[in-house]
Amino acid sequence: MKSQWGQTYKDWHIPLSQNNILLKDALADMHLHSHGQGAIPLIIQLVENPRFRLPGLELFHGAVNLDDHDCIHILLGRGMLPKDEAFVIGFTMGSTGQVGALEEKLYRLISQYLYPDVYKFKEDDLEIFRDGLHLGMLCRSDALDKVDYGPLMDKTLGEVRNRLGIDTALLKAYYALEAKRYPYAGESMRLLN
Repeated sequence: MKSQWGQTYKDWHIPLSQNNILLKDALADMHLHSHGQGAIPLIIQLVENPRFRLPGLELFHGAVNLDDHDCIHILLGRGMLPKDEAFVIGFTMGSTGQVGALEEKLYRLISQYLYPDVYKFKEDDLEIFRDGLHLGMLCRSDALDKVDYGPLMDKTLGEVRNRLGIDTALLKAYYALEAKRYPYAGESMRLLN
């Protein structure tokens, strides 16, 4: 099967302007290029996947399984490159309304210094993570880590965004700013489509 939204993971992207695609179709298209959970390094799974939570201990708010994480990428109109990852993780954490300065700093340190090289966030990725975190707080959407995406699979992206309270006008305004800040980054420039 051929992807409708990119030849490789590097250029895969469903723009925020696409509202009439079913979530399940978008997810299937994304999965033509994405890695399965087993390909994700253990350190990342320990930090970002709720399966690795200890009872009563939540190191980072907003941890989700890989399928839910992919749904969030799609709903936020982001691709699969580092700046996209940084924004999606930040926005998801921010949507919980429970992230403090210490938690933000700890995540930034881990993602910058402990993640394997290909997954490490550079300084501009960390700025986008912080922007996503703050936008997630401002947006007042549902806490994206608590959403059951299963029943939403047969809904259009526009319907799901509306149901979850994802403010696309706010995202578009930020994406224009991100593109202005990082004109050299294809993943930032394509957000304006």
